[in-house]
Amino acid sequence: MKKSILILIVVGLCSVVFGCSSDNTSHLIELSKREDTQAQVIVNIPQRHPSDRQYINNRGSFYGYSQRGQVIIDNKNANSADIFINGKKLQFNQVLKPNQVYQYDISTLTKDGRNNFHIAHVSPVSAQLSLHFNYPNLAHKHDNTIDFSNVDTLINNDIKAGFPGAVLAVVHKGELIKLTAYGYSKKYQQPGELLTPAPKMQVDTLFDLASNTKIFATNLALMKLVTEQRLDINKPIAFYLPQYKGQGRDLLTVKNLLTHTSGYPSVFHFYKKDNPLGTSFYSQDSALTKQLILNKLPYKSDHSAHHYSDINYVMLGMLIEHITGQSLDDYLQQQIYGPLGLTHTVFNPLKNGFNAQQCAATELRGNTRDGRVQFENIRTEVIQAQVHDELAYYSLGGVAGHAGLFSNAKDLAVLSQMLLNKGGYNNKTILSEQVLSQFLTPQVSDETYGLGFRLAGTQQLRRWHFGPYASPQAYGHTGWTGTATVIDPYYDLAIILLTNARHSEIAGNAKQYQFIAKQYETAKYGSVIALVYEALLNH
Repeated sequence: MKKSILILIVVGLCSVVFGCSSDNTSHLIELSKREDTQAQVIVNIPQRHPSDRQYINNRGSFYGYSQRGQVIIDNKNANSADIFINGKKLQFNQVLKPNQVYQYDISTLTKDGRNNFHIAHVSPVSAQLSLHFNYPNLAHKHDNTIDFSNVDTLINNDIKAGFPGAVLAVVHKGELIKLTAYGYSKKYQQPGELLTPAPKMQVDTLFDLASNTKIFATNLALMKLVTEQRLDINKPIAFYLPQYKGQGRDLLTVKNLLTHTSGYPSVFHFYKKDNPLGTSFYSQDSALTKQLILNKLPYKSDHSAHHYSDINYVMLGMLIEHITGQSLDDYLQQQIYGPLGLTHTVFNPLKNGFNAQQCAATELRGNTRDGRVQFENIRTEVIQAQVHDELAYYSLGGVAGHAGLFSNAKDLAVLSQMLLNKGGYNNKTILSEQVLSQFLTPQVSDETYGLGFRLAGTQQLRRWHFGPYASPQAYGHTGWTGTATVIDPYYDLAIILLTNARHSEIAGNAKQYQFIAKQYETAKYGSVIALVYEALLNH
């Protein structure tokens, strides 16, 4: 559910930032100016197209949280106005001045959920002013009384038994109520060589998100472009990528990519000379790889079945780059991550101001599966601060629509709150509520598929991911490296589980093997998610 509040001002623990009082006696604070904003709700007086119904005009609602929020009053030439929040009148301590912007604390009047407002008796009758209510910011709760001991015990017991490390974040009703690091960001130098001492996991450690890149990078960019009417998902891919042609490609739509009904294989090993299609499809160059995907990589003609494919999201990343004229990482930084104030969400962290020690390590001996796999230019050392995914790293330069994004739990909590807010955060609108709803609509052919997002649905077919308590509205994704996200609007909840489960030794023979740490309950997602829900439901 989207909750709201003000503009140009940080919405958080207002007692710290704005000096909220326990009664309705807050003062109008004069601001030097009102910055450009994309607030959740902007009310202009007089309305452009007023209704002839008496109790329709100058009324509306915004989403907010109890004991949080401000309103910005941008006055042009009004002398006075009566402003009501949830039926209670704001008590101004001064006369409104012309061409002045004011900030007013409404935290004593707000409640969780939908709040209503009403403006009346504006004087003079011809006066103009506007009110701005922003989206909520994510607050940090320091006096949390919810008992998370069961989930802490589960993860800590796995750490004691050999699991490498994790960070767990829980967002509930606009507050970050849990942010905990467990274990180690790096345990091994090589297989069998334990680090002494091993660096402990930190709450701000960056993780390779693997396929969570799809929802926290590519989907966000796509939804923003749809919101801006620069992209229509029902149009053919070739409308945006003219080179995409031949062998029936002109029939494939952007939606086919989003719903994984394109017919493309799950993966394709362009980075290997001995790939299934031969050396003509070998590429460890990003431009060549994209060209091969555009008009050479074959696909099945049946577009009715859902077949999860990284190739779909590689193409969606290419689509974003073509529409925007920017690289995927630059577009995201300039249009989404930067405006939201995110500082730890990047592709190629080593090229963007981070060092290896700030990132959780993944596979111990490069991409070799402990010597079981070989190909050209393969990495053989512990992978840290480089995307693990072979297609993203070797063939696409670390920036791809399906994998490559690094982030920490705090930044992902902000992105999750933005989605719970239905598309905005503070005074920034990233995407529209209507577009988000479109992307979260279950497909008739499989209710666990939205557009890119995976959905809990009514039949709980993905209990292993969402656990047994998630509402049918819950959505999210998982990542091969050991990451899982669950965003549940019904409970106003987001759960972010980041692990370095692939930072472990490997057991098995040359053809059948597994990462030992993937056997632990923490790495299986569903139990951790279930215990978080239980802590909240039992509170």
